[in-house]
Amino acid sequence: MTNDLWTIEDVATHLGIKPSSARGALSRMGVRAHSFRPHPDSNRAQALYDPQQVREAHAHRPGQGARTDRSSEK
Repeated sequence: MTNDLWTIEDVATHLGIKPSSARGALSRMGVRAHSFRPHPDSNRAQALYDPQQVREAHAHRPGQGARTDRSSEK
């Protein structure tokens, strides 16, 4: 991994999960692909992510057991 744009594999390594799970995690965190490039092994596009955005979103995730269904406002 470098400070350049990350592939889904780079994101998964940072998050400590499988690449197939990383897409869902990014979606839940609200992180969208920065850009796309042709995938080196197929005809499909490969999403690229801004590493700083991934790091910030991951740092601000609620912890395990957090009740995200409750609002602090009354």
